[in-house]
Amino acid sequence: MKNRSSGILLHFSSLPSAFGIGDMGPEAYRFVDFLHDSGQTYWQVLPVNPVEQVHGNSPYNSISAFAGNPLLISPELMIHDGLLRKKDFSGFPSFPQDSVDFEGVSALKQRLFNAAYERFKKNGTNSVEYVRFCCEHARWLDDFALFVALKKEFGGAIWSDWPCDLRDCEQNALKGVEVRFREAIGYTKFLQYVFFKQYMALKEYCREQNIQIIGDIPIYVNYDSPDVWKNPELFKLNEWKKPAFIAGVPPDYFSATGQLWGNPVYNWDELKKQGYLWWIQRFEHNLNLFDLVRVDHFRGFIAYWEVGAGEKTAVHGNWIKAPAEDFFKTLLRRFPVLPVLAEDLGVINADVREIMHQYEFPGMKVLLFAFGGAPAKNPYTPHNHVKDCVVYTGTHDNNTVKGWFEKDAGKEEKENFFRYLGRTVTPDEISGEFLRMAMMSVANTIIIPVQDILNLNAEARMNTPSTASGNWKWRLAPGALTPEIAEMLKELTEIYGRD
Repeated sequence: MKNRSSGILLHFSSLPSAFGIGDMGPEAYRFVDFLHDSGQTYWQVLPVNPVEQVHGNSPYNSISAFAGNPLLISPELMIHDGLLRKKDFSGFPSFPQDSVDFEGVSALKQRLFNAAYERFKKNGTNSVEYVRFCCEHARWLDDFALFVALKKEFGGAIWSDWPCDLRDCEQNALKGVEVRFREAIGYTKFLQYVFFKQYMALKEYCREQNIQIIGDIPIYVNYDSPDVWKNPELFKLNEWKKPAFIAGVPPDYFSATGQLWGNPVYNWDELKKQGYLWWIQRFEHNLNLFDLVRVDHFRGFIAYWEVGAGEKTAVHGNWIKAPAEDFFKTLLRRFPVLPVLAEDLGVINADVREIMHQYEFPGMKVLLFAFGGAPAKNPYTPHNHVKDCVVYTGTHDNNTVKGWFEKDAGKEEKENFFRYLGRTVTPDEISGEFLRMAMMSVANTIIIPVQDILNLNAEARMNTPSTASGNWKWRLAPGALTPEIAEMLKELTEIYGRD
């Protein structure tokens, strides 16, 4: 990220598709072509791990830190690979084009995947490619597949409520259920094989088109996951292996009561004792998938907000220091080049800035935050940007620029923006002005949510923090990214030296 460049933020699930959710199929390849034609360098996505309806389908609250989301598998590519046939699509339901119907999509894809697995079992399970995949990913795949099977067996119960021998991962008990649930385990491994095969093929196409993928690593993991089940010592749990403390952030711009995420916090003393092996494996896995990774809530590596497990909000908590310097030194011994983008939004102390500067991790600047208060000294206004940062008009947690202008911005913010710009603008012009401000920034890298390129209103918002439902559903309309828009973006990237 040392050269001037730009990119677009668009999650896979937001792509057009006939299957009710965006996936890694033909529309993903068309989007890569659009990025190439418009002079872009980066495609930024959200976490690609499995989502669950019980957690609002949030990609930041997944059942696994390593597994891929089967809902992002393309049925069209499975036809091409001989895993599905057209007859499998009989009774195909219709889905809305502008949002994801997670429940309907899950039902349809499960039916298709069952048919594909029956076909795959006849001649695919012994293939060299499949066996190699299972061996290379066995470190996390075996635990994940068994965990999914046990969750189903116990009606979705949290792992700490399973029979004690399975809760505590006693080897004799695990061996018994591995045999008993061999079919279910094989099905889960098959889906992960298909996911990673499709993903790596798409990544290779990105490479051919000179497009780099920016991934996203949530700092915390879901408590009800194989990551915690098989590694309870790495988290602050009580004697019943329930969370003693949970993660969140104190009151901030997004919420007056803070955000209570509910994830267990790490036992950094034990992580350090083990040489941070779990984190090394996690970074290794993600750097195989992505060219760069945005680390969500980066400040948690330096100090994290710890809240007692019984609290209803995040107001009553404490900052706890983590061994940041030792941790990053260890990571850099394993990865001499660590392409990390630090999510450093919110209240950030000097110790966080020092770590970012020491290890040359670029931070984020969000233009939607630039006009609250005096623009002259606001770190988010363009004239206060630095080269070593990534500028966004907004992120997946913000309203769209047009939505912000129409619904969120107060009179003072609008006046500050108009004064900064030197003229007033209409709602139909607002996103274009923010796009140009980002492009002309001194920052080496800018990322624009696709909603702001299209000047979409608040209905296109991806997520509203601290709300449990209605998020992660937005989808791009088919044909919305026209050649004219590609030409407009290409011209801007050339004018401002980002092509």
